[in-house]
Amino acid sequence: MKMINAALLGSALAFSSLAMADDYAIDTKGAHASINFKINHLGYSWVIGRFDSFKGSFNYDEGAPGAFRVSIDTASVNSNHAERDKHIRGEDFLEVKRFPEAKFVSTSYDAKDAESGVLHGDFTLRGVTKPISIEVQKIGEGQDPWGGYRVGFEGSTTIKMKDYGIPMDLGPQSAEVQLDLHVEGIKL
Repeated sequence: MKMINAALLGSALAFSSLAMADDYAIDTKGAHASINFKINHLGYSWVIGRFDSFKGSFNYDEGAPGAFRVSIDTASVNSNHAERDKHIRGEDFLEVKRFPEAKFVSTSYDAKDAESGVLHGDFTLRGVTKPISIEVQKIGEGQDPWGGYRVGFEGSTTIKMKDYGIPMDLGPQSAEVQLDLHVEGIKL
């Protein structure tokens, strides 16, 4: 009986800590969030860009972000060069007509300290889902001037293009893409 009571108490405590986490919407309307990418161009320079359209949410409790969900409109890719963006949207890279959405869904968070950790989850691109880990750093949190409450994070990870079925091969220097995320959430 004591074991059953201890198990019930443990379950209740775990549930109560989950229930205390607050839900946040990523502030894309105010342009206080961005998803950027960086890829080496043939070993000579860098191509830097972003996705202009995405949405998402997460929850946050006592220094730990969780339940991150982000959906990216792949056609919104913007490398500040129209012809290159047209190529990136095509079959050689993102194939946006067939795969209009990329997404990330978190599975766990490992805290390093109160301000940083590693967010683990599944990233889907071109219809392929792979686990990734994002190094996360909390930027800050607090009341905003409009009566709301905000919390912000930045993070980065690197993915291999071949892992997601991207057929274009630009050589070994260009095999990986660095993703940098800047997220400001508004408490719902």
